[in-house]
Amino acid sequence: METPAGKALTPVVGTERIQSLDVVRGFALIGILLMNVEYFNRAISQLGSGMQTGLSGANLWVSYFVQYFVVGKFWTIFSLLFGMGFAVMLSRAERAGRSFLVPYLRRIAALAVFGALHSIFLWSGDILFSYAVGAAALLVVLYGKPKWIAAAIVLCTACGFIPGMNAMFGIAGGLAFFSLAGWWLRGEQRLKKRFGRPPVIAFILMLLGAIGIVAGIGMWLWPDAPREARFGLPTFGIALFMLGYLAKRTHHDQAARPWRLGVGIYCFSFFMMIAGGATSYFFPEKPAAVLTKEEAKKAHEREAERAKNRKERNEQIQKETRVMSTGTYREAVALRAERFKEHAPNEVGFATLLIGMFLIGTWFVRAGVMENARAHLPLFRKLALFGLPIGIGLGLLGSAIAMRPIPGSNGADGWQLASGLQMLGNLPASLGYLSLVVLMLHSATVFNKVRVLAPFGRMALTNYLSQSVIASLFFFGYGFGNWGVSRVDQMLFVAAVIVFQIGFSHLWLSRFRYGPMEWLWRAITYWTIPPMRIEAKPQLAAVEAAA
Repeated sequence: METPAGKALTPVVGTERIQSLDVVRGFALIGILLMNVEYFNRAISQLGSGMQTGLSGANLWVSYFVQYFVVGKFWTIFSLLFGMGFAVMLSRAERAGRSFLVPYLRRIAALAVFGALHSIFLWSGDILFSYAVGAAALLVVLYGKPKWIAAAIVLCTACGFIPGMNAMFGIAGGLAFFSLAGWWLRGEQRLKKRFGRPPVIAFILMLLGAIGIVAGIGMWLWPDAPREARFGLPTFGIALFMLGYLAKRTHHDQAARPWRLGVGIYCFSFFMMIAGGATSYFFPEKPAAVLTKEEAKKAHEREAERAKNRKERNEQIQKETRVMSTGTYREAVALRAERFKEHAPNEVGFATLLIGMFLIGTWFVRAGVMENARAHLPLFRKLALFGLPIGIGLGLLGSAIAMRPIPGSNGADGWQLASGLQMLGNLPASLGYLSLVVLMLHSATVFNKVRVLAPFGRMALTNYLSQSVIASLFFFGYGFGNWGVSRVDQMLFVAAVIVFQIGFSHLWLSRFRYGPMEWLWRAITYWTIPPMRIEAKPQLAAVEAAA
């Protein structure tokens, strides 16, 4: 990644920008606010718990539309775009023979700081910090050295035994996962010729899968085996075996590995969620009347633990609702800081999913798809034609099973199954949305007016953060106190903010080269002061906003 000294990486010139990325980014920003606005009026602790109860009429239909046509799709698009931005920066550095690693590490560090400040001082639903952790994980996957990763895993595991630092075990597990993904992506080791020379990573996955299947069969033969093991082990084994088999068949195509690995990571995660949900839905726990004394005791202990967790969660929801609706800014900051402290160590787990999205986005740029979108319009047509009905259809199928969890149902309500189906569908749906915007941009009809979103997307960081400033002041108790307005009114708020931001972005970029936050981010990334006004001196005017 390092290149000759004296050729520092700098922002690209304006003619090098990929317009389709800006337009898609602007489109995604609209979806982000459509999704986020609900949680400026509802406790963030309820995130992921489906539609609110008690809705009717237009509010019900608005909530249903957002839940199944918006939720999950647009952060996925942003994740794809983040991977594309990484690949753009890397590709241009390689072409120009300039340094990459140090500027990119500064870029990640700045994003982490922006995310932490955003989460604590504005809104707990921040995703920038998550992206920073995911970007660091992507570097491990693409460039990590086995000996250094192994040393880091040992160190994190040792630290995990220190009281109060058990989160280090999760970081160690994440590093192990990233190293395995890196091996799959970059490893070329093969078994000996008499075994057919399959890739070693494929053989290991198939072997582990076979062990899981055999162990699962053993669980069915063991009368006292827990239900989770009887269904979970063989499902996990089958999934691993299939991943290994697919790796064996396709590993030779090195150029396609990023998107295949990304899709594999994403699908594996939610396939397991669906399998677990299906187990609870179709094979619920035994009724208390038929349990043995020992089984009844264990069931009582599990239910007591679940009841304790539900009580703690409800208390957290009540506290957050009170603080955000009527509390002071000091109380809100204290609450958000506490939440950030609790959740930050767990971002490594989310990063295992994010790197899948980043890798797919990276492939889109490295394969030239986004830089020459017009030549790849047939691909975008296929992604839109198949991705949208399949992706949204899976979510609608889930809605027919459950639209919210039922407390105390222990999975028998089908919510985990429904959520898994929706989340699995988010990837094809997001690819379909992305493709639809690209097709509109390159059409010869009025739909190409979608390019009006380009300046809006070009100032994505500024607009994302300013959305939180505006919404927090408008809805929270320490601002104008409009907490809890109807879902219809929330959509009117979104429309007003988006129209204002699109107009402001056009006006700002008619005079300046960057949005305010984009300028700061690039200044930190490239460790230089880029010219801000368009009327800069000719010799400085070549420096332009990075994609």
